[in-house]
Amino acid sequence: MSKRSVPAALYLAVKRDLRPVRPLASPSRRALALLPVAIFLLVAMPVFWAWRTQGVPAPWPSWGLSVLETALSLVVLGAAFREAVPGRELSARALSVLICIACIGFLLVNATTRGPVQVPQETWIRWIRECISMALAFSAPALIAPAWLVSRALPNRPALTGALCGLGVGLMADAGLRLACWDGVYAHIVLAHGGAVVLLMALGALSATLVERIKARS
Repeated sequence: MSKRSVPAALYLAVKRDLRPVRPLASPSRRALALLPVAIFLLVAMPVFWAWRTQGVPAPWPSWGLSVLETALSLVVLGAAFREAVPGRELSARALSVLICIACIGFLLVNATTRGPVQVPQETWIRWIRECISMALAFSAPALIAPAWLVSRALPNRPALTGALCGLGVGLMADAGLRLACWDGVYAHIVLAHGGAVVLLMALGALSATLVERIKARS
């Protein structure tokens, strides 16, 4: 269809609607843009916990492992940003490998946490609640940044994209949380630290779905 055959009113309406857009950066660059958020979550939680309890943070070797977990979180977020671009969605096999690597990395890093301690049941339950609440308090606001980056794309599977963002931010949060946590019991790690990651995945999936619905209506 040539310009001459298009009604003038329609041509002007389309022309007025055109706006220059800035191309999306690569998924890896967008993930690296969240490095300041990752550093904040890595440092803020153990510092806050030490200030609150007058305790001593984990020794320096544990910080090195937390840095590795932070790097893993950025890899997951890079995959989420790729998933958000139509035509670049991850295959089922790639998703399975990514999630397995994230879970194994989480378990291996936390397997080196401070040794298990014997605590009363009521204290054990309270520590689970405190770890989950602290992880969510610090990391739930951090979901805003990846959610905004995802909203600039057009994910065909927003729930999955949001869940991957939640997984990435959850690993960021755990990298700092494990440096402050006193309970090295594996059940505590799975229920408290792993539970916080799962809650962040659910929150990410819900928020991404709502954002896409709002965009569709507008």
